[in-house]
Amino acid sequence: MTAETGSTPAAQGGAERTAGARTDWARIARDGLWDNNVVLAQSLALCPLLAVTGTATNGLGLGLASLVVMVLSGVLVSAARGIITPQVRIPVFVLIIATLVTLVDLAMNAWLHDLHKVLGLFIPLIVTNCAILGRAEAFASRNRIAPAAFDGLMMGVGFTLVLVALGAVREAIGSGTLFANASLLLGDAMAFLEMTLIPDYRGFLLMILPPGGFLALGFLLAGQRLLKRLPLPKRRAGAAATMSN
Repeated sequence: MTAETGSTPAAQGGAERTAGARTDWARIARDGLWDNNVVLAQSLALCPLLAVTGTATNGLGLGLASLVVMVLSGVLVSAARGIITPQVRIPVFVLIIATLVTLVDLAMNAWLHDLHKVLGLFIPLIVTNCAILGRAEAFASRNRIAPAAFDGLMMGVGFTLVLVALGAVREAIGSGTLFANASLLLGDAMAFLEMTLIPDYRGFLLMILPPGGFLALGFLLAGQRLLKRLPLPKRRAGAAATMSN
């Protein structure tokens, strides 16, 4: 290679280090948690979201499984981006994601068997989650390993938070409990999460059924849109007031 081309290994390494120095970690975090949230902004993964969020415990279990797949797929896709040709990148990405989902499915069946039985088919269906393939294509395949892993982590955390929030709302209104059976599904260490919010509550069946999921999701999306419309100074003042209290 001639000096004019600027494509020597040393130049490429310097370019990667320069790009890494400019990585906007805060922006990646904001995208995953809020601005480009899998559910709130992209409206993806709605089928498992509405199907498993009858309780906050189920939402937490599926969210953590999806988070693991997002982080590991980002790492593997980023690490292999130099050897994957553009013509076969999508099949390779799907193969990587499917392999990781299979490993997660087997691990949950071995160590979290009760939760595995509750979530059932929705664990293998993580393969079809467009958000995971989309981040592999749009971000991990174009960035270094550390930013790709962090992007997967933030996207997974954002997705998990929505799953837990939706499950908590539906469970609280539908059953008067929060994180019911957490010790059975997630292990004895999670027993502290179990709460009874309304003793002797007869329940509100609609919120546990699929129509309740649509209602809760609609209110959640509306709340996010209203918060986004608030002027930035008001949002900062509200956040400061909340922290001071």
